[in-house]
Amino acid sequence: MASAVAGDVSAGASGSRPVLNRRRGPSNLVWALPPVAVLALVFLYPLALVVQQSVSPVEGGTSLAPYGDVFASASFRSALTTTVWLAVGSTVGCLVLGFVLALVIAFVPFPGGRAVARFIDVFLSFPSFLITLALLFIYGTVGMANGVWTDVTGAADGPFHFLTTPWGVLLAEITYFTPFVMRPLLAAFSQLDTAQLEVASSLGAKPARIVRQVILPEALPALAAGGSLVLVMCLNEFGIVLFTGAKGVTTLPMLVYGKAILESDYPAACVVAVVNIAISVGLYSLYRMVSRRVGA
Repeated sequence: MASAVAGDVSAGASGSRPVLNRRRGPSNLVWALPPVAVLALVFLYPLALVVQQSVSPVEGGTSLAPYGDVFASASFRSALTTTVWLAVGSTVGCLVLGFVLALVIAFVPFPGGRAVARFIDVFLSFPSFLITLALLFIYGTVGMANGVWTDVTGAADGPFHFLTTPWGVLLAEITYFTPFVMRPLLAAFSQLDTAQLEVASSLGAKPARIVRQVILPEALPALAAGGSLVLVMCLNEFGIVLFTGAKGVTTLPMLVYGKAILESDYPAACVVAVVNIAISVGLYSLYRMVSRRVGA
């Protein structure tokens, strides 16, 4: 028996992943039941209720009529279009800005560079509405920028009123989500062989060419992983749109809020929620696939 136990231990130590018990039996099922039950109660059951409510018209019974009514409405098509273009635009902006900032932090020595890199990790924990409030203090109707303008020019009003437009939402989302792109990029840059950069520089390559031909190919997997994550989060962002006060900007999460809270149209709200969940799960699956290939 001792040799068998030693064999099991050595097999577990030699493998890539430690295994406490290779045998499957009733005890494993007993240990698996509590987390599965909690998951079903906390997540799957509410999700099932949302799906059920989406096929339960106000008139009663079970029907796909709520889906037809929602898909045919102009408000849903407008919200879907707004959600997609804001998410895509924010993702592109985050990729460009995040790549440039990560390049500077990783390859341009300057005092406080490590502190900035650590601050990015802290920034990831900030709530999204906090960034929106900061932008309101700077660019709001009575914000600092308009205040300086009126003090200097003597005008009655300042020129900065874009925060209540889609461009304000776009700026807020790019500001908040850019660190989510920078984090994997900085990790990728830290593993880059600096000898390649030195050889390219010694051969007379200019910085722009080094970035394009040496650094960018190594950064593409990290850019894909960070961009996929940002795209998923932008599709589901609610706080930024709400706190900017952009009344003409209605995204899918805002439409769910309006249908459920303001109009009390719960079947329509659940239909929009199911659509939003389906898009998010699909994009999250893409994000996980890219992350596995990157090794994140």
